[in-house]
Amino acid sequence: MTHFTKIVLFTDTDGRAKFREDSIALTEGSPASMLSPVFPSAGYQLRQSPVGFRSQFHCTGQPQWVFILQGQMEIGLQGGSSRIFKAGEHFYSADVLPAGAVFDPSVHGHWSQQVGSDALVTLFVKD
Repeated sequence: MTHFTKIVLFTDTDGRAKFREDSIALTEGSPASMLSPVFPSAGYQLRQSPVGFRSQFHCTGQPQWVFILQGQMEIGLQGGSSRIFKAGEHFYSADVLPAGAVFDPSVHGHWSQQVGSDALVTLFVKD
C-alpha cells in the first residue's frame, strides 16, 4: 500500500509546538494514480508575504494545511529549532493553544518567516 507523509506541527503534552510525521494511506484510485480518501475542508485562503516578513510567536487558531506555492517559509519552535519548507512542500499546522491555557510566548506556538529572495506565497486549507 502506498502512503503520503503528512508533516504535522502540533502542540505536545508539555504545551510546546513540535513536528512529527504521520502516514496517510492512499487506498483509492488506481495503481497508476493512488488517492487518499476525500477529507472535508472549511475553505481556503491565499497569502503573500513580502521579502523580510517574520511573525511573532503564535499558535494556530484553527488546524489547517499549509502548502508553499512560491518561495520558502521557515517555522521556528521554542528552544531554537526550525524547519524550512520550499515551494511544493507542505505541513499540517495544528499547534493550537491547549484548552484552558493562557498564551505564553515563551512556551506556546511557533513563529514563521519568509526566507530567500522571493516573496512567500502560501495556500491555507482550513479544517
